[in-house]
Amino acid sequence: MRYRLTFVVGLALGYVLGTRAGRERYEQLKKSAREISQNPAVRNTVESATQQGREVAGKAFHTVSDRVGDRMPDSVAERVRSLREKGQGTEDDWGTSNT
Repeated sequence: MRYRLTFVVGLALGYVLGTRAGRERYEQLKKSAREISQNPAVRNTVESATQQGREVAGKAFHTVSDRVGDRMPDSVAERVRSLREKGQGTEDDWGTSNT
């Protein structure tokens, strides 16, 4: 119960402080976030991290599939195949390549 009360108080405090900051501050934060996300260094870092994540996920999939083998249901195997084929050579919502 104590944690719920703390959460509700924090939520109320955040709401009050947010409304006092106003629309102008919100627009400033939004503009700053957009500038950061469009920075080439940030985009390259995100793309590198995405690529590494895909490589690790691929290795994990192969390790799991080697251990699970034929015990994996066909529906799961088909879903993984379709997701892999869907994402090859296209751009995602962030404008980064899925290579």
